[in-house]
Amino acid sequence: MKRILKRAHSLVYQGFVILVFFLLWPLFYYYSRKPERYPVLNKLRGRVSFVSSALAGIFYKFHFETKIDWSRTYIICPNHTSNLDINAQNILIKNNYAFLGKDELLDNPVTRIFFKTVDIPVNRESNISSFRAFKKAEERLKNGTTMVIFPEGAIADHYPPQLIPFKNGPFRLAIALKIPIIPVTSPDIWKVLWDSGDQLGSRPGVCNIYIHKPIETAHLTIDDADKLKDEVYSLMKHKLENEI
Repeated sequence: MKRILKRAHSLVYQGFVILVFFLLWPLFYYYSRKPERYPVLNKLRGRVSFVSSALAGIFYKFHFETKIDWSRTYIICPNHTSNLDINAQNILIKNNYAFLGKDELLDNPVTRIFFKTVDIPVNRESNISSFRAFKKAEERLKNGTTMVIFPEGAIADHYPPQLIPFKNGPFRLAIALKIPIIPVTSPDIWKVLWDSGDQLGSRPGVCNIYIHKPIETAHLTIDDADKLKDEVYSLMKHKLENEI
């Protein structure tokens, strides 16, 4: 019975996402037409993330290690165990931003409009695709757009989820452009909805999101990329092992 209720809740949540998205479709379409409108597009998807989650009884509680200066450009590095991680970043970030994410999202009726405009799709199985995606990310960062890059690269298949090794890309990019990194740790979001929810469903609940203080990279060189990656990994792993 519990499994049936969780599967039903997952369908209800997905229904609310689709409903709210398509009610606002004319606005999404208008603000996706020109790059100068993308900041409003981002604000709109933040609203959709909050409202669709709230209608399903899912809420996000943000814990800040320090106040974030959203006038600066960052590379946001969250751990990744749930589709709700995307909602959390949509609600959290207060400046213009873009995701670097799997190209399968181009086939999703809700995320397609974003990955054809503001976000950057990548085929992680292709070195050429990854190279081109990170070059685009570099251009966005230089233009003042905060990038959201999941350092694990994907949601791991094992359950319950564990932090998996990080990719080098976001850390090399941060050092090359002297952009600070903000690690974001979500220790319990998977308990509300793991992965897409298709296997185990979902439930109402509060998702705790811990925003670590920014890590400056201006003093680092490319040779420090692995050290920076290990530092962020250890920081997030410690938080996951000592849940809020």
